[in-house]
Amino acid sequence: MKSKFREFLFEAKHRTGLLVAAATVAVSLYMGVGAVAQSKSTLSALPPTPQAPKDNPTTPAKVALGKLLFWDPLLSGPQDVACASCHHPQNGYAEDRDLSLGVTSIGLGKSRHQSPGSTIPIVKRNSPTLLNIAFSGSDQSGSYDPATAPMFWDMRVKSLEKQALEPLKALEEMRENTYPEGDEAVAKVVAKLQANAEYRRLFAGAFGGKQPVSAENLGRAIAAFERTLLANNSPFDRYMRGDRSAMTEEQVRGMQRFESVGCVKCHSGPMFSDYKLHVMGIPDNPALPASDDGAEKTYAFRTPTLRNLNFTAPYEHNGMFPTLSAVVGFYEDASGGRSRNPNVSPEKLDPLLRELKDFDEEDVDLVEFLRALSDDKFDRTIPERVPSGLPVGGKIQ
Repeated sequence: MKSKFREFLFEAKHRTGLLVAAATVAVSLYMGVGAVAQSKSTLSALPPTPQAPKDNPTTPAKVALGKLLFWDPLLSGPQDVACASCHHPQNGYAEDRDLSLGVTSIGLGKSRHQSPGSTIPIVKRNSPTLLNIAFSGSDQSGSYDPATAPMFWDMRVKSLEKQALEPLKALEEMRENTYPEGDEAVAKVVAKLQANAEYRRLFAGAFGGKQPVSAENLGRAIAAFERTLLANNSPFDRYMRGDRSAMTEEQVRGMQRFESVGCVKCHSGPMFSDYKLHVMGIPDNPALPASDDGAEKTYAFRTPTLRNLNFTAPYEHNGMFPTLSAVVGFYEDASGGRSRNPNVSPEKLDPLLRELKDFDEEDVDLVEFLRALSDDKFDRTIPERVPSGLPVGGKIQ
């Protein structure tokens, strides 16, 4: 009976959605093709090009250098893992596994595994996509400051330039026990780059000055490359720019549902994120030896972007949800005040969760709209070689 009742409700919502969509299209035709887009004050298309900090303007030389650094395992302690190992274009510059495996691991994505005898712990969080990371921090109007853009699931650093250096310091990501902790680890990486003649030449060409190979310029080069990883021409973007054929009827209905059920309270602006911390009660990943208590031990995590979800499953900070339907089902529970994490009481859940309404994990239209936020035409090129001569991307074969 419950299954048949769900089918009845879904069919009713489906028909109602068609009527609403038809009315919306009719209004847009009467008022002009931009009417619908203009009415969506909390949603907007991504701009064609991102901003860069004033002290790190994007140049071809920086981008070319940053790309080589991104793919070169020389930056890691044991020289077996690169940035690209966990942020590979094959997986939308994310990773198709729940929790990442850094140093002393072999393979790519789901096939990646720790080397026999490794004592290095797994990374405790899911690798977020780097696609469109240049627009991080965007508010509802699309404004942002690249110099203060929040990074990581716990927003512990700001700006791509600073983010690029953090994995070098992390034991389980790129440091291993080869380097000391903290800034000393970055200094060791800089020393290796300084010892490489090709990197000395490339840094000099990109930055000039008496000491072009520096920690600051290392972060600047990788950030410059990451700002070129754009996927900003999704069906949604084209629709919002006036192409009414870019999204299907299901996706248009799903966009209306996205706003009406309250998703936009956190997932707003061109990046579909308010870039704030929220306590959601997401279950812990059982592969971790201890509970991940998030930012400042509050179990709060940053609102993720919803861009390019087609390429970046599994979802949430610890990859606990394999499908978009599973994510919607989680929020259906959370809107009713249920926490799926025993360490988070219902009283500690973000109040915005209770403002969600009419959520249904079988909401096909809503899921289809989320899929309309993906653009598959992004840069997937891989360097043929890196200056260190090591395997490109690390031990990912």
